[in-house]
Amino acid sequence: MSWYCDVAPGHPFHGPYHDAEYGFPLTEDPALFERLCLEIFQAGLSWLIVLKKRESLRAAFDGFDPVKVAGYGEAEVERLMADAAIIRNRRKISAVIDNAGRLLTLNAQYGSFARWLDAHDPRSKDEWVKLFKRTFAFTGGEVVNEFLMSIGYLPGAHRPDCPVQLRLNAMKGSTE
Repeated sequence: MSWYCDVAPGHPFHGPYHDAEYGFPLTEDPALFERLCLEIFQAGLSWLIVLKKRESLRAAFDGFDPVKVAGYGEAEVERLMADAAIIRNRRKISAVIDNAGRLLTLNAQYGSFARWLDAHDPRSKDEWVKLFKRTFAFTGGEVVNEFLMSIGYLPGAHRPDCPVQLRLNAMKGSTE
């Protein structure tokens, strides 16, 4: 996604995400769960729409707390479907709720979403996609690829000469 390194800097929404989040490692379950959910909500839409609605999505989904979201029932689905400030797609909303429950199951086995990811790393993109499709709902190739690039598990978030990539390399102690 090297084009992102060209268009994001200076943009009011893309810029901060590109410069401080995209490709940076995450270890906390709510942050990882949020990122996965944002990628699910992005499917078929522009990332700009997701970034503009991010705070509303965060508020509507209780800060993407997997324990709270896993407990949502039909009343919460209807509340979310009526919320014009978020992306109102029933399949995506249902997948987010379902995935919260699946994440809790992973946590019982691995201790956290980050530990589950680490237990399966490294993998090729195709292997990751197969694993995610077996484990989570609404996780096709593009969702999985963008999620894993966005948290540094797959390469390609930034051009090699992007200042952010150079910063990430320095954080990792790499000269790639």
